[in-house]
Amino acid sequence: MKRTTRAIAVAAVLALAATACNANDKTAAPSGGSAAAEPGGTIHLLSTSKDIHLDPAKSQNLGISTVHLIVRGLTSWKTSPDKATEVVPDLATDIGKSSDGGKTWTYKLKSGLKYEDGSPIVAADIKYGVERSFAPELSGGLGYHKSLLVGGDKYTGPYKNQELASIETPDDTTIVFKLNKPFGDWPWIVSMPAFGPVPKKADTDPSHYDDKPVASGPYRVKTNDTGSKLVLDRNPNWDKATDEARTGLPDSIVFDMGLQPDVVNQRLIADAGDDKFAAATGTVIPPALIPSVTGNPAVKARVAKSPSGALQYLAMNNKRPGLSNPEVRKAIQYAVDKQAVQVAQGGPDFGGEIATTLITPGIDGYSKYDLYPASPQGDPDKAKSMLAAAGVSNLNLVLAATNTPVGLSVAQAIQQGLKRAGITVTIKPYESDPLFDLTTGPKGDYDLTVSSWLPDFPSALGNIQPLFGSSEIGNGGYNQSRYSNPAVDAAIQAATAEQDRTKAAAAWGALDKQIMADAPLVPLIYARTAFLHGSKVQNFYLPSYPPYPNVLTLGLSK
Repeated sequence: MKRTTRAIAVAAVLALAATACNANDKTAAPSGGSAAAEPGGTIHLLSTSKDIHLDPAKSQNLGISTVHLIVRGLTSWKTSPDKATEVVPDLATDIGKSSDGGKTWTYKLKSGLKYEDGSPIVAADIKYGVERSFAPELSGGLGYHKSLLVGGDKYTGPYKNQELASIETPDDTTIVFKLNKPFGDWPWIVSMPAFGPVPKKADTDPSHYDDKPVASGPYRVKTNDTGSKLVLDRNPNWDKATDEARTGLPDSIVFDMGLQPDVVNQRLIADAGDDKFAAATGTVIPPALIPSVTGNPAVKARVAKSPSGALQYLAMNNKRPGLSNPEVRKAIQYAVDKQAVQVAQGGPDFGGEIATTLITPGIDGYSKYDLYPASPQGDPDKAKSMLAAAGVSNLNLVLAATNTPVGLSVAQAIQQGLKRAGITVTIKPYESDPLFDLTTGPKGDYDLTVSSWLPDFPSALGNIQPLFGSSEIGNGGYNQSRYSNPAVDAAIQAATAEQDRTKAAAAWGALDKQIMADAPLVPLIYARTAFLHGSKVQNFYLPSYPPYPNVLTLGLSK
């Protein structure tokens, strides 16, 4: 998965191979009811990853995943099986008080907060933790704050006795952030790993802080065998009364790492021995195993399914001669056979719902609408007539596709759909890294590409700004449609500054429709995910956002 700290979301570039894998039973209860979860026991999380960054400066973890078991932030995420994900206070007493029109944010710490060794957590530790994230040697973590904090564009970290003046700590319980522009989503930003406290005295070897960070959450690192096994046990100085985001139920959590995806799922299907107490939080069920899962009621009962997921879309390079005319792009909206794409991803039950919007379900600002209504198979006759009215014939386009079985199947579905409207599409396969470089690089030498997008936090800002802001074209930005509209840029800036969440959601919803009126891309499906867990694992569900299990609330039954 590739990221850029400039963008306000993350492109799920691996999603083409991984999201066609879950059922759509929205009425089902969450897999593993909370009533059966009890304190104690050891849960095993089976992972294909060989590397888990525990240094908060290096971590890209979403707010409900691994690093947040160990490190707390100023705010955190509270999820539910049937409600929208909320930002809630964590180390702070509230989600932040803004002033100066949204350019200054102030936080007070809760009383009695301690690290694993019993020493107090103070505001200076959070300031130092954020400052570390600017150090070049600790790059790679989520970095939205780097472009927002005053002076962040020139700051290079604390290791040369330099402080970032835009972070102030007037006393041990107060921290103030000075931003270079109003930013209404700052409460989400301070939930990210970089805002975890790091005591300066513990940072004597920054290159190895990743191995065993000082714990402020319910768990601490017991052993860390990189690439094979990570074992967490209880932090005796974590106080549940101060933490509404984490349950801290298991005595220990073991990450079994470096496993093959089929091994993970086969072990969980078998549900034998310690695997009864195991789960997959990053390895979805592949299409080949769907019959084994759905054909066995006992296994099917242990599947957690997301109600929605990442937006999969067909980006049309608006700068290319054949696609610079918005009327041509509108014709392609009708020409695409979205149902064929859905089938290529696993069908309506396992692939995801057909998409018509840019903001995804589960994010404030989403509303169901369709500016280009057609049957799920498209309307090739309407597309033909629109192309004729635009004076376009014999349109030939090149589709840069992911060179995976699912990626190529999706590309072929699009190719066949457009052929019905008289558009010739040539598929050009790429491996993931070259494809990323092609579609986010300066030249833009492609016509079409299929991609997938999931924000890093549940705000419509993450659905809109990175895919459609003019600043995100080339140079690693994710505006793969190369769409540029000054009026949209101005509206994005206004919505970003809005602190009233209801007003912000309305502004983003209006932007969704404003952009789709220009038809820069074709929404295909809201790609879902599905994960298996052992029979003793409880509280295992996928919220409306993100489409992943919340590891902070998992528990076991005896």
